[in-house]
Amino acid sequence: MKKESFNITGMSCAACSARVEKSVSALAGVFDVSVNLLKNTMTLRYDEGVTNVSQIIAAVEKAGYGASVKNGTKAKPNTQNEDGEYTTLKKRAILSAVFEIPLFYIAMGHMMNWPLPSFFVGAENALIFALTQLLLLLPILVLGFKYFKGGFSSLFRGSPNMDSLIAIGSGSAVVYGIYAIFKIAFALKSGDLYTAHEFMMGLYFESAGMILTLITFGKTLEARAKRRTSDAITKLMNLAPNVATVERDGKEIVIPADEVLQGDILIVKAGEAIAVDGVIIDGYATVDESALTGESIPIEKKVGDKVIGATISRSGYFKMKAEKVGEDTTLSQIVRLVDDATASKAPIAKLADKISGVFVPVVILVALISITAWLIAGYGVEFALSIGISVLVISCPCALGLATPTAIMVGMGKGASNGILIKSAEALQTAGAVDTVVLDKTGTVTNGQPEVTDICPAKDISETELLTIAASLEKLSEHPLATAIVQKAEDYGLALSEAQSFLQISGGGISGVIGGKAVIGGNRRLMEKNSIKSDLFIKGEELSKSGKTPLYFAADRNMLGIIAVADTVKPTSKAAISELCEMGMQVVMLTGDNNVTAMAIASQVGAPKVIAEVYPEDKEKEIRRLQTEGKRVAMVGDGINDAPALARADVGIAIGAGTDIAIESADVVLMKSNLLDVPRAIRLSRVVMRNIKQNLFWAFIYNIIGIPIAAGLFYLPFALKLNPMLAGAAMSFSSLFVVGNALRLKTVALTNKKQTKGEKTKMIKKIVMVDGMKCEHCVKFMTKAFEAVDGVTAVEIDLATGKCELTLGKEVSSEALKAAVTDAGFTFVKCE
Repeated sequence: MKKESFNITGMSCAACSARVEKSVSALAGVFDVSVNLLKNTMTLRYDEGVTNVSQIIAAVEKAGYGASVKNGTKAKPNTQNEDGEYTTLKKRAILSAVFEIPLFYIAMGHMMNWPLPSFFVGAENALIFALTQLLLLLPILVLGFKYFKGGFSSLFRGSPNMDSLIAIGSGSAVVYGIYAIFKIAFALKSGDLYTAHEFMMGLYFESAGMILTLITFGKTLEARAKRRTSDAITKLMNLAPNVATVERDGKEIVIPADEVLQGDILIVKAGEAIAVDGVIIDGYATVDESALTGESIPIEKKVGDKVIGATISRSGYFKMKAEKVGEDTTLSQIVRLVDDATASKAPIAKLADKISGVFVPVVILVALISITAWLIAGYGVEFALSIGISVLVISCPCALGLATPTAIMVGMGKGASNGILIKSAEALQTAGAVDTVVLDKTGTVTNGQPEVTDICPAKDISETELLTIAASLEKLSEHPLATAIVQKAEDYGLALSEAQSFLQISGGGISGVIGGKAVIGGNRRLMEKNSIKSDLFIKGEELSKSGKTPLYFAADRNMLGIIAVADTVKPTSKAAISELCEMGMQVVMLTGDNNVTAMAIASQVGAPKVIAEVYPEDKEKEIRRLQTEGKRVAMVGDGINDAPALARADVGIAIGAGTDIAIESADVVLMKSNLLDVPRAIRLSRVVMRNIKQNLFWAFIYNIIGIPIAAGLFYLPFALKLNPMLAGAAMSFSSLFVVGNALRLKTVALTNKKQTKGEKTKMIKKIVMVDGMKCEHCVKFMTKAFEAVDGVTAVEIDLATGKCELTLGKEVSSEALKAAVTDAGFTFVKCE
């Protein structure tokens, strides 16, 4: 089964897209056909053994439209077609107006008492009056020939569309006007000035011209607005730099970014955009990834760290090895994902599609019935024709066709610009309906990497001494807990000793000889096995109950102390869970950890329900169980073992820092790995769905009210009759309203208003000047020291000047900041 995308030409309204979809769906071996009117695209899956691309294109052409295979999405803007369409329509609209204005002035001058040349006044000049209007109308007809060509072509094929309504409506006015010219000529020949005057006043040339001009003007504004629906995607594509500096044969050369090859060594300086995805092999930098992930704080990058193309190096200098280039970069994948998603169709759109398929034929039938009814009622050809034209022109299948895709396009672009990637329109619709959110613990609620949380030395030994001995022993172990202790020692800048006779002890520990002393480290069972007694065991029990893992260390059978290690909770987890609960969600934390640890983490983050000790293969079963209870479930996870559960859930949400398998299985990807983006994604879905419903309501109610008024149902009781020109203006406004309403989504705030307000009031900036920092390692160490101060949320340090810019979540005293600098081994200069 192959998935393919096509560009479709010639579509003008929802009836067109419905016709194309119906024609292609009728082919054997074709499945999941989705036609997007806004983007003029079609996506489908087909069995290559049953049908092929040529047959699919032939089916589209048989329906009266053009089709071509869509090229792969690249990380470069491709708005040429949209710009060309807008430019062409703009020229046509201006030229049409140039001829319509004098045409309208001449035609309506008698009624409005406007000054007119004498040869346009009086029944004796009726033929000059009529022929002048016809000559002014002809250029407008030529400029609007597209409507007649497409409209009548679709009509004769048995699939009338919006162009058919315009062509029939304006064409009828033109035909009647030409008929009136002949009547005027015959009347003047026989000297019947009264009849000449009657037909002179009912030519309808100005109505035909005005309909075409207003429709073209509306289409122009619509094309301009439609370009804005993809602004977010276009901005993403524009992030990729045009050139890259590459090191080849020992020389630095600047080449087009498209020519970078996998394995190339790139040089990136401060202020430059990174061309492709890769890994740093030399140097250090702080990288701004906000354009892709929405994360406002630049991230420190060192040797071995991965960097993403289209992000910006704010400071530092580094060399990187290109790993993903061209269409394999993260940016290209994001653009492709969003492009595919915006081409998909939400379930709510099916109602509009069904109505659109029969809309135009029904409107034509209503127009014919209206003309016939008014003729039978004795109101004359001119009156009846005016009614029929108004019915044809006011009807707007465009609004129905644009209601869903415009909102989806803008909504998904909004999400992408905030680091929330939604893979399909169906996922976008479903996300807003979930009532239960299941959170995997490790890597989702927590950071997924053990960290040292507590250092509890015994008497007569300092924290630094305990950490030095522990790290010297643990550096020979490959256990994740050992890695956390060694990392902590490196953060402190401690010099480690060599451990001799290292031994891995079965049952939970290690041993070795450091400085002539026999050192052991591990769990309480290991300590008791070696007959070590200490009051610190009570402290260890307290740490265990709080969800931490206490590691005991002893030398020559004397307790040295405890170092507690834990998978720490992400800073945003508690706020995210609280926000989900406020939104009415049932929040469940799902984990394979033991119940004690799980409950400890749950109490920290406020998770109301916990399901612990679940094997990886059973996570999917838990999701299924919740669904059998009637729940609409969103599963949030990041690991390989989460993939089945993500696929089973109504909406699978993958944390962006997780595995590729988890991301592939998910419907939504959170690029920032920020749990707060879960309620934001749900809020985005709800806002978009509300916008779609508003658009569909307007499209339906507009036609439900507009068509009866145009048909003259309110003429007898209220003398309310719609002029064809006003009908044309109303039709254009209807489409503009739908697109304009969708564009409002660009201004919607996805964050919780209360939270945002609180963040703004608490945000404090402080500048601390520090002396003594010599290298980037000093910067890293000082950054860690500041981050350890309660209330410091972000740190930016300029090594050259010693300027440290701190972002505070609450007020922090200068004494606390001075102490952090002094303890780190540097000189505090001043605090501003």
